[in-house]
Parts: sequence; structure tokens; C-alpha cells
Amino acid sequence: MRSTGSSRHAPRIAAAALAAALCAAAPAVAQEPIRIGSFLAATGPASFLGDPEQKTLEMYVERINASGGVLGRKLQLFVYDSGGSAEKARTFTKRLIEQDKVDLIVGGSTTGETMAAVPLVEQAQVPFVSLAGAVVIVEPVKKWVFKTPHTDRMACEKIFTDMNARKLDKLALISGAGGFDRSMRGECTKVAPKYGIEIVADESYGAADTDMTAQLTKIKGTPGVQAVLNAGFGQGPAIVTKNYAQLGITLPLYQSHGVASKEFIKLAGAAAEGVRLPAAALLVADILPAGNPQKPVVVAYKRDYEERFKSDVSTFGGHAYDGLMLAVEAIKRAGGTDRQKVRDEIEKTKGYVGTGGVVNMGPADHMGLDLSAFQMLEIRNGAWTVVK
Repeated sequence: MRSTGSSRHAPRIAAAALAAALCAAAPAVAQEPIRIGSFLAATGPASFLGDPEQKTLEMYVERINASGGVLGRKLQLFVYDSGGSAEKARTFTKRLIEQDKVDLIVGGSTTGETMAAVPLVEQAQVPFVSLAGAVVIVEPVKKWVFKTPHTDRMACEKIFTDMNARKLDKLALISGAGGFDRSMRGECTKVAPKYGIEIVADESYGAADTDMTAQLTKIKGTPGVQAVLNAGFGQGPAIVTKNYAQLGITLPLYQSHGVASKEFIKLAGAAAEGVRLPAAALLVADILPAGNPQKPVVVAYKRDYEERFKSDVSTFGGHAYDGLMLAVEAIKRAGGTDRQKVRDEIEKTKGYVGTGGVVNMGPADHMGLDLSAFQMLEIRNGAWTVVK
């Protein structure tokens, strides 16, 4: 396994790689390793996505290798830190394909990084499981591209369903400048009429903005607003949430699944009280009903991650877990690493129970999740609760 080291761009041979190399020297495991590539925002503003993703990939590659590998072959993981840069993601994808000669790629923390890599994997015909959220990644369907997180459109629909239940139909949007932010704003605007939701205000903020008081003041002064939705991830939503409370706005505030981690609650502090967002069952693993099919998976992943890294689990690491497991299962069914066969088997995935939900893919659906995969959560007393 290789991962980023002290130099952001230079891969290092990690402990598992050494183990894999030593094992490879033994006659019983003399086959070539299965080469899995990844580029992640392990540092920088989106590191809250990439850091748990990288830790998850490394932990489970290590575990799989310790239990004998896949089809008798060890996994070798090549990870590069893109820092959230689309340009670096493009460079590293090229390196993974041409230099590292990976069999498939599981990575891309953000939509911008993912979309920078898509033309390269499509041209080289390398299976690619993205860990980013925007629907544009899989719509229109791209032959070699799949994704594990719920889409931004699904988040809009889950929020609008909740608004319908609360008899709210006048919404103000505030969104950031990133790829996911812009995509979610566009998707919410598209599907709002289907749910009888009227967008009565539409504000935005820049990636480097540290105060959204001006935009929220405009929203506060807009007649008829009944709820506010912030399409974004990173520190922006935490700032919006704080400014929201400082302005004394008491309308329901929705955030996206892009903030589905304890880090958001820590950043927003007391202002996060009452905020609702759609998120995966992983965040509420311990309070899921015993009969929930995801419970064994999310409880085990949460336990393993938190015991190993002594930090709270997030849905983002779960996306990496699902991406790796989907790839491993596809390789097993394909009987090897023939790229066309592996691609075909990922597309045939049915009934995979992961941290994000139950996945059923097909030629027209390279994500395989529906709205049932989302829980509507509300932050109460600094913790996640499930909205009944």
C-alpha cells in the first residue's frame, strides 16, 4: 500500500505495503497484488472529508490483506493527497492510471475533484467509484463512473418531504461557491415545484467568506420565508449557522448531508441546536431499530473506526468503506481484475447493505440508492436525533 507521506505529492510505502511486499515474497501469495488507486482531500479545507476516507481505506485494506486478500491476492493501495484541488486530482488520476497502473480507483472527496478525473478514467477505461455527492457525477450515466454517497438531489427531496410534513412551502436558499454547493442549489431549484415548494430568496457566498450576515439579513427581510436551506459543505455552513443565530432568526434551518459529521456540531456550537439535515444511518447507528438491515454494518464500522482512530465516525469515511467493499465484491464476482468485467460487476450490484443504505445499481443507475437510504436528523443537545 502506498499513501501520501511528508511530501504531499510523493507516495510513500506504508506499513501495509511492506507487509504486502513481504507476503508477496512467499510462494503462497506470489500473485500480483490488486492495485487500488485513490486521490483524496486528506489536507486542506475539505480534509474533514478526505481524512476519514483515507483512514478507512487504509484500515480495511490492512484487514482484508490480514485475512488473506481477495481471490488469494493482496490489495495494494496507492493514495495521493489532492488537498481538494481539481487540478491536482487530474494530475494524480493520470499518475494512478499511467504510472501506478491501478486496476480501479476509489476516491475523489469532492465533486470538483471527481469531475476533473472523469474524462481520464473514461478514456483509459478504468472503473472509478467516486466518494463525492453531486448528481452530475452519475447523471448522465458514464460507463466507468460510479458513486457511493447520496446525491444532492436526494438531499433536496428529503428536505422538501420534511417541509411538506411541517406544512412549510416558502423557502430561502443560501449556497456556497463549490461544485457541490452550486449543484445542490440547481437541483433544489429544479425539484422544488414537484413538492410544492416556492423559492422566495436565493443568496450565495464565496469560498473564502467568513461572515454571511449580509446575505442572511436579506433573507430575514424577505416576506413570506418559512424555512432556510443552506446548500454547502466545509466551514461555510457552520458560519451560516452561527450568523443565523446571531441575527435571531428562528425559522427552521436545513443543512445538507455535506455537513454530516460531529465536526459541524463542534464548529457551529450552540447555534446548531434545532438544525435539520438528511444523513445516512451511520450517524445514528446506536439508536437504529434492531431489525434495521443496516444496523450490523454501521455499528461494526463505527466501532472499528472509533476504536482505531480515537475520533468520531463520519458518513464520509463510510462512503470510502462502501466504495472499497463494492469494488472488492465486484472483483470477486469477476474472478479477477479484468477492468471490463469488474465494471460490469459493479453495475450489477444488487442488495449490497452498506453504511449509506441498500445499494441496487443498474445500467441506468450508477449509485443505486433511493430516499429510504436517508434519515432526517435534528441536532438536539449537541447530538443527532432522528426526526419521527
